[in-house]
Amino acid sequence: MSENQNIEYKESWRDEYLKWICGFANAQGGKIYIGKDDRGKTCGLANSKKLMEDIPNKIRNTLGIVVDVNLHTADLSEYIEIIVEPQPYPISYYGEYHYRSGATKQQLTGQQLNQFLLKKTGLTWDSVPISNIPIEKIRNDAFDIFKEQSVKNGRMSKENVDIDNIEILDSLNLIDENNELKRAGVLLFHHTPEKWVPGSFIKIAYFSSESEIDYQDEIHGSLLSQPDKIMDLIFTKYLKAKISYDGITRVENYPFPKPAVREAVLNAIAHKNYATLVPIQIRVYNDKLVVSNDCVFPEDWTVEDLMKQHKSRPYNPLIANAFYRAGFIESWGRGIQKIKESCSVNNCEEPVYQVTKNDFTIIFESVVKNNGDSLILNEGSLILSEVHSKIDDVPNEKLSDNEKKRLKLVIDELVSIGFVNGSIAAEIIGVSAPTARRLLSKSEKLDILKSEGSTGNKKYFLNN
Repeated sequence: MSENQNIEYKESWRDEYLKWICGFANAQGGKIYIGKDDRGKTCGLANSKKLMEDIPNKIRNTLGIVVDVNLHTADLSEYIEIIVEPQPYPISYYGEYHYRSGATKQQLTGQQLNQFLLKKTGLTWDSVPISNIPIEKIRNDAFDIFKEQSVKNGRMSKENVDIDNIEILDSLNLIDENNELKRAGVLLFHHTPEKWVPGSFIKIAYFSSESEIDYQDEIHGSLLSQPDKIMDLIFTKYLKAKISYDGITRVENYPFPKPAVREAVLNAIAHKNYATLVPIQIRVYNDKLVVSNDCVFPEDWTVEDLMKQHKSRPYNPLIANAFYRAGFIESWGRGIQKIKESCSVNNCEEPVYQVTKNDFTIIFESVVKNNGDSLILNEGSLILSEVHSKIDDVPNEKLSDNEKKRLKLVIDELVSIGFVNGSIAAEIIGVSAPTARRLLSKSEKLDILKSEGSTGNKKYFLNN
């Protein structure tokens, strides 16, 4: 039998082999044979009697465990069998933690060591408390979102959420026995979680090529506030709907199915490995949208397991539970299936998944395939971003905040249909035609718009 995750052969004993025993104890257990070569052939031991006394003592004194050490004979030669059972708690070799993976021994460091220690001690990363965070000073924003969404989505009753903030945190198991806020509580509800967990934000950028970024943004704040912020940003600034009409009904067709993108974003936030301190990254291209996040999958899962129906086994169970209670995600491990269903309903191809043990990327292909329309949609998004910035830069004495807000709504429609007039603008912002025309006239004087036609029949266009 060749060496594998449970078998190791050594021709003679060296004290450094205590590291191999440590590795077996921290993994699935295994057997080490002393007096056999790499092929498993017995080569014999000259000092077997002494080793039978020394090895058990060294293992006990160095690793703190007791193992079975057996002497065997084969082909008139002796060899020793050391049987190591998997241990329920971490075993160290002079402060080092070793782990058996396949036919190799690995020393655990960094994030691997953190994950191993958490698993062995029965903790999850998001359940570890963080000291000295005054709960009473956390803003109400995220609590208001949680209450509203959990009632709206039918996950909790109004009576159940009609309690103070500390009681909500306690009901979600986000406070430990010493009233310290757990990592999940900080990430979910604190308005500046990056003070304690750097990288707990979302980066998004529009790429004109793999190396060229046209514009970019970051979404910060509590995890409960991030989904709506990023979805609004994606579908207002980074993507532009193609407008059509079904009779008199206006129909907006986006290049990517909104429910599927939302599901991908929600799952990225809920299941991200925040210990890596790397933000979620969303890349928007002319013909695709890419969502990437660091993650940790169950050790016994394959990519095929993830793609098919499976039980929910979240890496961040406390964060996932809060997202479930808020109605953001389900608790049945159906995230991938919901994305597939959304793509099917919207008559578009399923996304491409790139999965490793530490990273998950989902790539949506544009519904509009490189026929010019897709390019126009995204060029419109870039133009829209630039015009919005130009409006924001106008001094308030020339354009009030309310006028800026109204003008942006008008510009959004203009980019979709090519022009606006007084009547169209009035309908968009819900004011009289004279009021709308005055706003359009102001924007022309500010070089935001330009007009064509007579006074009573003016059409307004972007002033590029």
